[in-house]
Amino acid sequence: MVKDTSYMFVTGPDVVKTVTNEVVTAEELGGASTHTRKSSVADGAFENDVEALAEIRRLVDFLPLNNRQKPPVRPFFDDVARVEDSLDTLIPDNPNTPYDMKELIVKLADEGDFYEIQADYAKNIITGFVRMEGRTVGVVANQPMVLAGCLDIDSSRKAARFVRFCDAFEIPILTLVDVPGFLPGTSQEYGGVIKHGAKLLFAYGEATVPKVTVITRKAYGGAYDVMASKHLRGDFNYAWPTAEIAVMGAKGAVEILYRSELGDKDKIAARTKDYEDRFANPFVAAEKGFIDEVIMPHSTRRRVCRAFASLRGKELKNPWKKHDNIPL
Repeated sequence: MVKDTSYMFVTGPDVVKTVTNEVVTAEELGGASTHTRKSSVADGAFENDVEALAEIRRLVDFLPLNNRQKPPVRPFFDDVARVEDSLDTLIPDNPNTPYDMKELIVKLADEGDFYEIQADYAKNIITGFVRMEGRTVGVVANQPMVLAGCLDIDSSRKAARFVRFCDAFEIPILTLVDVPGFLPGTSQEYGGVIKHGAKLLFAYGEATVPKVTVITRKAYGGAYDVMASKHLRGDFNYAWPTAEIAVMGAKGAVEILYRSELGDKDKIAARTKDYEDRFANPFVAAEKGFIDEVIMPHSTRRRVCRAFASLRGKELKNPWKKHDNIPL
């Protein structure tokens, strides 16, 4: 949509005023900002028609002409084995300090080119397209800068739609995970976060395209499962040494497991330290086969490119059925 000149609505402001007595402008009811920030009906808003057409061309350039073709391959001038030493210090020492996941996406992509989809909606998850070795890859990534990267109703729907789009057009999916869980609260539960979260679970589970996952920091509980884990037929699941793969954070887990000791701060501190030592690392998950390899952050581009290259011939067929029953 184009800001200030594009409008979409089922019933216009005049009808709304007549029927419900609400006084609302066309911009508030169905303008570009409304549909990109609140309703998610539109994927992007641009300043003018020329910019909108240019960005649509850029988007279409990432996509195949039909669902039976592979995505287009473009010439690229970036080293596949490029080492990014700055990624080794991307994760802050304090596990509660946020960082910008877009920095990782840009540093992995060919020439740092990232085309984001629905940038203004549910900013706690990032979706968009990059190229790796000149080939289109869809990216789904948690954004620790917003809501600590938690999954909620809006982000689950946004990501699920994007994953299904990629699967429909044979576009491989790269998932970057730093998720402390689902957003708690009555508004989420009343809104049906179980059902909407299941949409993302379903979309990843059903997708037959190549799926590569990198866990950068937190991957807790059901939210870890939902983000293209090995349990959802992930092909390559990597983790950085800073990854924490567990049911929940150490503090919450200790308070549940050792409720009888809550009065003794020293005991609880010791239990928390023990839990962190045992589970706040990726090696327990790697031992059980849920992580294929623990990789150094600076070599992520090389490892991800190699993973997608090895999956180019991947063929996977879901059992035939009239249609699936996604939890709508």
